[in-house]
Amino acid sequence: MRDVTSFITEPLTATLRPMRVDDAAAAAAIERASFERGWTPAAFRRELTQNRVARYAVAVVGGDVAAFAGLWVVLDEGHVVTVAVAPHLRRRGLGRLMVHALTAIALGHELDSLTLECRPSNEAARALYRKYGFYEVGRRKRYYADGEDALIMATESLRSAAYQERLRRLEAELEALIPGSAIQLRAVQGWEWPAVQPEGSSSIS
Repeated sequence: MRDVTSFITEPLTATLRPMRVDDAAAAAAIERASFERGWTPAAFRRELTQNRVARYAVAVVGGDVAAFAGLWVVLDEGHVVTVAVAPHLRRRGLGRLMVHALTAIALGHELDSLTLECRPSNEAARALYRKYGFYEVGRRKRYYADGEDALIMATESLRSAAYQERLRRLEAELEALIPGSAIQLRAVQGWEWPAVQPEGSSSIS
């Protein structure tokens, strides 16, 4: 029998790719395990097929979607919509991989910065975002359904020399956790995104 302890400490193998419509059920399952009010599979399908500014990525481990993240492209800014990792694969570097992938997507779209909202109580998420250069710029009062405020966080210019150096350092750290991630992350900037179908239209002529 394989030693479970050794498996846990082994580097992870993950494949990055754009999220597809048929990933909706897997993404929704991770959402339900991660957030109090997660999106349904139908919500993910709408986001992927009807939202022209949405860009979502997944990490596949062992043939299954293990993590995902998404942003909206708004003018020269990317707004991080969500980052989530399957519970049994947390603390293995996948959260870092997904945030790094979002920076690569943003750079591929020549965006200047990223923004997001985060619960003040979510210390793990805040620490991850700080690692990627996010800093607090404001607060939205009673933003969440339970009444908790949201911290508004943003990065400096993604194209600045300082931020590029940060990304190089973080990429090297990620490569040690998830071998092969560095070359995948460099390829993300060149991903092609499928055209979405406007809401209410039909693909049948």
